[in-house]
Amino acid sequence: MSDQYRQYEPETMAILARLLDGDRRTLARALTMVESGASGALVAACRKALAEREPVRRSLRLGMTGAAGVGKSTLLEALTRALRQRGRSVAVLAIDPSSPLTGGAILGDRIRMQSMAGDEGVFIRSMATRGHLGGMAAAAEDALAVMEAAGWDVLLVETTGVGQGEVDVAQLVDAVAVVLAPGMGDGVQAMKAGVLEIADVLALNKADRPGIDELEQEMAAAEAMAEIVSGREQRRILRTAALHGEGVESLLDALLEIAERGRSKGPQHREQPGRSAAPAIHPPQIDHLGIAVRSLDESEGFYRALGLVAQQRETVAAERVRVAMMATGESRIELLEATDAESTIAKFIARRGEGLHHVALRVDAIESVVARLRQQGVRLVHEQIQVGAGGHRYIFVHPASAHGVLLELVEAAE
Repeated sequence: MSDQYRQYEPETMAILARLLDGDRRTLARALTMVESGASGALVAACRKALAEREPVRRSLRLGMTGAAGVGKSTLLEALTRALRQRGRSVAVLAIDPSSPLTGGAILGDRIRMQSMAGDEGVFIRSMATRGHLGGMAAAAEDALAVMEAAGWDVLLVETTGVGQGEVDVAQLVDAVAVVLAPGMGDGVQAMKAGVLEIADVLALNKADRPGIDELEQEMAAAEAMAEIVSGREQRRILRTAALHGEGVESLLDALLEIAERGRSKGPQHREQPGRSAAPAIHPPQIDHLGIAVRSLDESEGFYRALGLVAQQRETVAAERVRVAMMATGESRIELLEATDAESTIAKFIARRGEGLHHVALRVDAIESVVARLRQQGVRLVHEQIQVGAGGHRYIFVHPASAHGVLLELVEAAE
């Protein structure tokens, strides 16, 4: 080793040497040191060794996250088998919830993967969260540095069952699969502004179950809308049925392709502790629901009985309507009363009666959004961006391009 290692104690150097030779027992011992907090010098030495490696010799790190019950562990085992069939060595770091009695990991994944315990090309380690939030263990970053120093071709990282904001895995790996499954219901909606944003690939597991078509359609629609509004490239959506091995090879191919691209950028791609994930692109939020009514006074009485009070009343001359805006948490309800029999709202009520007129999404930089829409041939109701109630800027997307819904895009006034 180079003279840069002279600062380390002989014991640390002896452990590092055995690690670099791929000794499994030394790796197990080193990970125990990591969890106990007694490995500062060893981890630093491992990081130094990794920094000296050529990018092609560094491990690929693949992360898997998602809510509890979506089949992450089964999919993890299937990916491990597929990697072994391709001749790649695999080290698994499975983050398990801490036991409420001992504080240790429940070891769920090590139990499930016992059939692979005799394979010298597979190393499995469970690690307890020990109260750390984010879906990962506090020591996971150091553990991965040690595991990578031991020379494994691929490191597979599985988080605990996560919710909306638990996105720490994105800081530690080269590619992330967020696993979903049919039957999650509103759970998918809750994840959209959080963990779904870190996905490189969306894996729809348990694809042999009812509801998979609906889940795929929902995610495809969300990806298409995100591309239109924010310009983010759509992620791949892949079906898997891990119990039967279906779709596993395609998922693995997608993750390896993304990870290889990241590795080609060199060690700095993810070397520094605490590296932040790529900035999340937030999907548009519902700004308000526009409801056409015959009388603001009468309709406000109903909503007042629900505890909603109009915070703003205004006449929008350009649209020939009177508007009452009521806050409902982060979104709003907009009541629209026509001031002219020839107005859009008056014609809507004459044709369909009172009811939901449009859905408004809050966007940033509306000019950029409109430019992307025009490039994609989306039909707009107006040629120019309008100014509406409260000074917000808006434009309507024609129902013919928004799948039957009159969609308003709103940029809030500063």
